[in-house]
Amino acid sequence: MTPREVLDYAKKNKVEMVDLKFVDFLGTWQHFSVPTSELTLDLFKDGSGFDGSSIRGWRAIQNSDMLLVPDPDTARMDPFTEIPTLSMVGNVEDPITRQGYERDPRFIAQNAEKYLKSTKIADTSYWGPEAEFFIFDHVSYDQNAYSGFYFIDSEEGIWNSGDEGNNLGSRPRHKEGYFPVAPTDSQQDIRSEMVREMEKVGIHVEKHHHEVATGGQAEIDLRFDTLLSMADKMMMYKYIVKNVARRHGKTATFMPKPMFGDNGTGMHTHQSLWKGGKPSFAGKDYAGVSQQCLYYIGGILKHAKALAAFTNPSTNSYKRLTPGFEAPTLLAYSSRNRSAGIRIPMYSPSPKAKRIEVRFPDPSCNMYLAFSAMLMAGLDGIQNKIHPGEAMDKNLYDLEPEEASNIPTLPVSLEEALNNLEDDHQFLLKGGVFSEDIIEAWIAYKRENEVDKVRVRPHPYEFLMYYDV
Repeated sequence: MTPREVLDYAKKNKVEMVDLKFVDFLGTWQHFSVPTSELTLDLFKDGSGFDGSSIRGWRAIQNSDMLLVPDPDTARMDPFTEIPTLSMVGNVEDPITRQGYERDPRFIAQNAEKYLKSTKIADTSYWGPEAEFFIFDHVSYDQNAYSGFYFIDSEEGIWNSGDEGNNLGSRPRHKEGYFPVAPTDSQQDIRSEMVREMEKVGIHVEKHHHEVATGGQAEIDLRFDTLLSMADKMMMYKYIVKNVARRHGKTATFMPKPMFGDNGTGMHTHQSLWKGGKPSFAGKDYAGVSQQCLYYIGGILKHAKALAAFTNPSTNSYKRLTPGFEAPTLLAYSSRNRSAGIRIPMYSPSPKAKRIEVRFPDPSCNMYLAFSAMLMAGLDGIQNKIHPGEAMDKNLYDLEPEEASNIPTLPVSLEEALNNLEDDHQFLLKGGVFSEDIIEAWIAYKRENEVDKVRVRPHPYEFLMYYDV
């Protein structure tokens, strides 16, 4: 939409409030609202001022004046407000220079798309994330000087099969929640409602289904789109999932590993490059891909240990990245093989369908930063002709220890991932997509506010292991 079309759209829908959203450094939507009297053509040029001093990961209070300039292409009716509300995502700008704020994740994603075109390698990158999530009926948690706990519950959880109340059974067992019909899958209607709300705001959904874990694990898959557009859609995706769950008296989480003993929550991310309207990843090499595609894979694998700081950016991410729960930890590639860190899907022989699937990311990531970082790694692979080596067409989970030891692995902790990012980030600086300031700020924030905070707190399981020492 153009700005004028947005004004007409708002009038047609009898909008009474305009909600302006932006993404904080870590990847969570923030917002403020203005009345429709503020919705003028000037808003799209001059923006709306706000105080950025308390936004996580942004600079100190002396540089806190910010402008939010709405992107008219993101204009949608908010599906959850009582008062008719127009929602728009904005770009954060410095009010003096009118340049994009370098710690605005959306600005980084825009720079990544510009850099891709400048390389002449391709002009478009397509992205198709498969975000998983849990729908619980209850969650409670607390942490203080003398106690720490969490408690989750789901009427779908197999642990409730022994309840002596009105128990009707039909719950998915651990690791057996993939594709059962009702009544075992009790959340068909709630997922369908999520899909319906997504379609109302222009998100093209391909499918939805129950996922592997008990306790209400789900997945909704979107039709691929360009990098910035898909990152925007994933923010709305999360917003819709959480608010539809709340509408039903439930709670949804994208936490990578909320439950012990069953599969965690991943976000397998399909990606491909196109140039001049033609797919660049189709060819005659292994699994029908091009040499360019293999080099792209080589770049992802080479930089994966550093990428993990963006694609798996929580301490909880590494509870999921453990052998035995379908989360790939070995940095290898293959066709059809879901135990490898990168898979080449083989559903269709069409060149247009040729893509790679990076399987280790999870949806706790900042979509804008994670997609941009993976693109930069893949481009580095193409530019430096980094071949990924031989494909691993075998179940990597069943390898003998000696054989597995020859394959690089993902980091085992957020701390290790941040250390790798500190040592390997030059590929991210090309074209000014990321900056040293962004890398340093990300590492510092994660170390101080997440790694160190978890490190100094006793874990409940430690009492079981060590209380009687």
